[in-house]
Amino acid sequence: MSVDLDAANYALSGLRPFPVAVTTIDGDEVNGLISLSAGAASIVPEAPRATISLTKYNKTHDMVLNSGVFVMHLLAAAPEEALEDSLEILKGLGGSSGRDGDKLSRFRTKPGVTGAPILLDTLCYVEARVVKTLDMDESTLFVGDVVGSERFGTGEKLRVGEAWKRLPREWIEQYDTNHVPQLASARRYRGLPEDGPAGH
Repeated sequence: MSVDLDAANYALSGLRPFPVAVTTIDGDEVNGLISLSAGAASIVPEAPRATISLTKYNKTHDMVLNSGVFVMHLLAAAPEEALEDSLEILKGLGGSSGRDGDKLSRFRTKPGVTGAPILLDTLCYVEARVVKTLDMDESTLFVGDVVGSERFGTGEKLRVGEAWKRLPREWIEQYDTNHVPQLASARRYRGLPEDGPAGH
C-alpha cells in the first residue's frame, strides 16, 4: 500500500499546534529559534521532562547538543499586547539564522538556572537539562529534566494557525525562502533527493 502524503501530513501536522520559542546557551553564546516539535516526556508530575526536536541544519541544534541545556517557551495568544509580543518573538527567532547574527538582544530576558536565556514576554517556560538524545538522521530529539519553570501570563496558548494569520505576508514569504535550504539539508541527511519527489 502506498503512502498518501497529503493524508500523512494532515495527520502529523495536527499534532503540532503550538509554536514554541527554544533558547539555549553554549559558553558565552546564546541563541534561539521557533520549533513546532516539542512536548512533554513524562507522566510523573513531580519529575517533569520536556522534549524538543531540532534539525541539524540549525545552529541552536549544535548548541543544545554541546551544552545540554534548553528553555522551551509557550507564546501567549491574549491579551492583544501579549499577542503582539508573541508575534515579535516568532518573527525574531523564526525569521533568520543565528549564524547571521544575534537574535536575542532585542528581547527582554533573564538567565535561568542553567544560564540559558529566558524570554520574559512569553506565556510560560520550562528550562531543562538534557538527559537523553536520539539521532534521527535529519534532526536530534532531546529529552530534558525540567530544572526551572515559571508562568508569566494567564491567557491562552498561541496556536500556529492563528499566528500565521497575523504575520505579515512578506515575512511569511521570506520564511518560506529561508526554509528551502533547511528542507534540502533534511532530505540530504535522509538520503533523499534535495529537491523533493518529482511532481510533488
